[in-house]
Amino acid sequence: MKINWKLKLGSRKFWALIAGVATSILAAGGAGDDTTLKVTGIIGAVGSCVVYMLAEAYTDAGNSGGSESKDSAAE
Repeated sequence: MKINWKLKLGSRKFWALIAGVATSILAAGGAGDDTTLKVTGIIGAVGSCVVYMLAEAYTDAGNSGGSESKDSAAE
């Protein structure tokens, strides 16, 4: 079974899972609330950026494909 990493990294559920696992590991390891909050915030920020970039790439690819078919149909 092949994992579609582009789809997985673009999932908000995936990034929520990563933040939850990191928070649990930090709590079990005895990290303070401040450290846990910072790490969770960083994961959320990185996840948001990745999801945005993949969504924009998908949109751009769709727009370029759509404009080519319109141009060729007009000719």
